[in-house]
Amino acid sequence: MSLSFKFGTVGSPTGTPKKPGGSVGAIEFSKSIGLDALELGWVQSVRVTEATCALIKAASEAHTVSLSVHAPYFINLNATAEEWPKSRKRLMDAAHYGYLAGATDIIFHPGSYFGNDPAEVLKVAIPRLKGCVDELKKNGDMVTIRPETMGKSAMLGSIEDALAMSAAMDMVQPCIDFAHMHARPGDGSMNTYEEWSKLLGNYKKVLGAKSLKNLHVHLSGIEYGEKGEKKHLTLADADLDLKALFKALNDFGCAGRILCESPIMEEDALNMKKAWMKVSGEKENL
Repeated sequence: MSLSFKFGTVGSPTGTPKKPGGSVGAIEFSKSIGLDALELGWVQSVRVTEATCALIKAASEAHTVSLSVHAPYFINLNATAEEWPKSRKRLMDAAHYGYLAGATDIIFHPGSYFGNDPAEVLKVAIPRLKGCVDELKKNGDMVTIRPETMGKSAMLGSIEDALAMSAAMDMVQPCIDFAHMHARPGDGSMNTYEEWSKLLGNYKKVLGAKSLKNLHVHLSGIEYGEKGEKKHLTLADADLDLKALFKALNDFGCAGRILCESPIMEEDALNMKKAWMKVSGEKENL
């Protein structure tokens, strides 16, 4: 049997050769070292042609590497009325061109509370996101839009926010960044088997058991302070209890993709894969 989770990196692996380079090279290189997922890092802007998208899609199909896209950072569901159209266009472009490139999932940072009450912010964010999803559906861009859980408490993107957005409409599911969720409270909590189990139990309650089979996870070590995330670290340099997290994911029968954001991306992605096989007892089809 194959593994419950596919493993890969957020952005091209650091060892991607110059030729063929780009996303096609990243797909080929990922597969060659034993990774079968890749998140295309379109984090500054979406500057890709339809022809390039077709090449990326063909490579992902040839090498059986599952693709997602990290949309530009400059998206904010809580932007001012003047700023929102620009934010919206970035998300829509990432989704449209991502779909053409064969990506199934579009990850984005939901924005900031700007000091406002999270419940009030969601009243603005959810209708805006629904408008995007309705248009994507109409255009036939059938991707899953994933608001990422964020590592700072001032940011729109608690697990509760991500679940509320997902529960409100089709085609939306969280991108769970477990490192961000560990960093967000700023006190070292969210790092035990019990805490992860409670979170997964709640996820299942809100979005249904089937949702646990299609998780999209970001993972790395993380440095944090009172206000949350400071920077991503390697697994070896961080206090994240990977074993406890993987035990919870395994006990809840979770599956999907785990994308690594550590400074040594592909190395730690492979470390995660090994750790998962150890905890789950799963073997890889070679």
